[in-house]
Amino acid sequence: MYYLKYIFLALLFFGCENNPTTSTDENNFWVFVANEGAFSWEGPTNTGTITMINSLGEAIETEQLGDIVHALEVYNNKLIVSVNNSQKVLLFDITEQGISNKVEIQTGGLSPREIEIIGDKAYITFWDPDYNVYLSEPGYIKILDLNTNQFEETTIQAGIMPEGMIYDSNFLWVANSNESDVSKIDVNTNLVVESIEVGRGPQNLVVNSGDIYISRTFYDTEYDPIDGSYLNTTTTHGSSKISGSDVNILNYGSGVVCGGSVLNYNGQVYRSYDGGIFPINENLELQSDRIGNYNQDDVYHVEVINNNIWFALRNSNEPGTIKVVDSNNLELMNYEAGINPGDFAIWSK
Repeated sequence: MYYLKYIFLALLFFGCENNPTTSTDENNFWVFVANEGAFSWEGPTNTGTITMINSLGEAIETEQLGDIVHALEVYNNKLIVSVNNSQKVLLFDITEQGISNKVEIQTGGLSPREIEIIGDKAYITFWDPDYNVYLSEPGYIKILDLNTNQFEETTIQAGIMPEGMIYDSNFLWVANSNESDVSKIDVNTNLVVESIEVGRGPQNLVVNSGDIYISRTFYDTEYDPIDGSYLNTTTTHGSSKISGSDVNILNYGSGVVCGGSVLNYNGQVYRSYDGGIFPINENLELQSDRIGNYNQDDVYHVEVINNNIWFALRNSNEPGTIKVVDSNNLELMNYEAGINPGDFAIWSK
């Protein structure tokens, strides 16, 4: 098991910071962190891993799993992992000791992105691996049967670069990140029943009181009019809200790449921005009660886990950091992660 392989190193690393484990200590949860791995324009690096953090305060990193470990979700005692550039999905069994029994599922040459569990099925967004194709051609959603570990024949066509998903009231909402709309899919028929304009660059979604909140990030690139060479790219952040037939759209201004989390924390919607998260009101305006205060360049992803806020901080192509912060803005824990940590998932015993 991966846990046994790395436990000795973990104990060395945390021995001075946490109470040492004993034979009577029992782990009752795992927080899994998808470490995308190093990025390179020269080809795959295959340095993507998973950091596993347990209830004893230990952080253990798996062996390398492929090129860009992008997203993960937990279904019962099973971990589902999308490995984007390696064009595969991995399944593991989960116990309190760690993960084991890896199953590798090929994706037919498509690059898997985000995962949403509905019943005993995993809905996964896919892009074409060719940069010149996925920027302009519609992407897909494929359905993985978690009983058979096989993809169903049904393929749902989404918009360009489908990214985040959320399930609510028999509908799957999909953010088409290189367009300005969200696809609404009836999971009983697996048909797109509506495409809703929400503003450029929809990324992640969350539900609160029946409304769909969407974080948005989009880019404007300037080229030299004479030779066509690249000059500059401006990144803009915003949010949108779908409330019945009404859609509110608000832009916040420029920022850095990948600042796009939206969270439901104790019934209040928060938006990641400027190195922290901020509550937003009914008009999507950012309020002043921030949680977290980090370098915005480093904040890669944010989620709510066990009623605390977990920040994934990247450090170029070096190991990243996980910060755990409570509602009073007190930093509770600090863990070393792998390279470019992003998505989270939790398993409880």
